[in-house]
Amino acid sequence: MTKRSKRILAVASGGGHWVQLLRLRPAFEGFEVTYVSRDPSSSQDVPDARYFTIGDASRSQKLAFLVVILQAFWILLRTRPAIIITTGAAPGLVTLALGKTLFGAKTIWIDSIANVEKLSGSGGLAAKFADLRLTQWPDLADDSVEHWGAVL
Repeated sequence: MTKRSKRILAVASGGGHWVQLLRLRPAFEGFEVTYVSRDPSSSQDVPDARYFTIGDASRSQKLAFLVVILQAFWILLRTRPAIIITTGAAPGLVTLALGKTLFGAKTIWIDSIANVEKLSGSGGLAAKFADLRLTQWPDLADDSVEHWGAVL
């Protein structure tokens, strides 16, 4: 296993997305994990790991999206991950897309447990860039989205 093959970039917006990502930490054992989220204080949740802050954006905030794209690109340049895993939302999708297309990273999208009736908008867009898409609800699984259980 090369040094790069042991690098994971774990990305999540704040709140429930961040909580769900943190619950996956045991699965990252043995890897060099860098975390990315919106709140600088979230670095306290992962004191032994590298941590970057990223902005947030919505479809109506074009300038904010540009900032998130630039931040994600900079983080990817600094970390060079082999795997990117995200529980959403926009910052995770942007990082996933850039990491897949520009850096050849393997990518995993885990849709939020809050999306009970359908996948999130970002989860739908992630189909273009995710090597694996997971839902936390068995009823939402189909040929393109797998269900392995719930994070919470």
